[in-house]
Amino acid sequence: MNLSGTLRAAGAEPQTQGAAAVWLPRLAWGALAYNVLVILWGAVVRLTGAGAGCGEHWPLCNGVVVPQSPTLHTVIEFSHRLTSGLSGLLALALVALAMFTTRRGHPARFGALLSLGLIVLEGLVGGVQVLLGLTAQSTDPARGFVQGVHLANTFALLGALLLTALWASGQPGVRLRGQGRAGGLGALGLGLLLLLGMAGAVTALGDLLFLPADGSTPIETVKRDYAVTASVIENLRVVHPMLAIVTSAYLLWMAGVLARLRPEAEVRRWRGWLTGIIAAQMLAGFANVALKAPGWMQLTHLLLACIMWLVTVMLVYRALTALALRPGAPETPRPVSDLPGRSA
Repeated sequence: MNLSGTLRAAGAEPQTQGAAAVWLPRLAWGALAYNVLVILWGAVVRLTGAGAGCGEHWPLCNGVVVPQSPTLHTVIEFSHRLTSGLSGLLALALVALAMFTTRRGHPARFGALLSLGLIVLEGLVGGVQVLLGLTAQSTDPARGFVQGVHLANTFALLGALLLTALWASGQPGVRLRGQGRAGGLGALGLGLLLLLGMAGAVTALGDLLFLPADGSTPIETVKRDYAVTASVIENLRVVHPMLAIVTSAYLLWMAGVLARLRPEAEVRRWRGWLTGIIAAQMLAGFANVALKAPGWMQLTHLLLACIMWLVTVMLVYRALTALALRPGAPETPRPVSDLPGRSA
């Protein structure tokens, strides 16, 4: 999906000034792609049990800036901190470039500032995990809660970077009020996906800590999850697959309704992409269970989850900024406006 190419082909140009303007959308798209890679590397840290590679020290590693004679786990954890730190620098650069090349009130400024705030929050949540010892083989129920919050913030960050890239590429801002049924459906769909992601983070943690290596069937595993000695994290493992079915069914229905309410080509296109990624994600989920959650399958599942989130954000965005409504529809076209303020 070459989103930036599609936008340029449509003749969309950002309202910017100076030669540096061409770098704003490039930086935004680049930051989005880079953060997906950082998220996947963070999953590698969890899967390898390297989260305690720097001890219970943050932001220092084992009490020093650069660890000396590091173990493999220290190398993995320290490299994750470095890549995460680079995400922060990219966000700062994005804010600076947006302020320099766009006029006051341009939505790209809002998106860049929101992205920076979410990256700071991302780092703080990660720091809390380390300082409280909620890493490596910790089975503290609080770890499941923090993992869920971490994933929700990650999705919000990817969404903010995507919108920033769109706005930097000259696409319209979004007016949230007055969207009628389309706005409510989109908000519920995004909310369900956030809950699904949080539940998925808890299930992935449960798979890492408690999934038996023997030949137990899925039914036997579920029974074990609800044994008297089972922890809260084990109890919650079954929530994710059940919520995945409900959320997927809703998203497919939502996409169909949005395509009828806002019958534009872009809305129909992203409806098709969402249908395809849901099918792929469901297959990956079944494979993950059948194969007993190997590391490579968990990474694939997480990557598809990120793509599914971004595709859903795109579908909702296109629906909320659609100008052509089906004749006779109860809703009326809304003028393009920005978040926050009006387009420059």
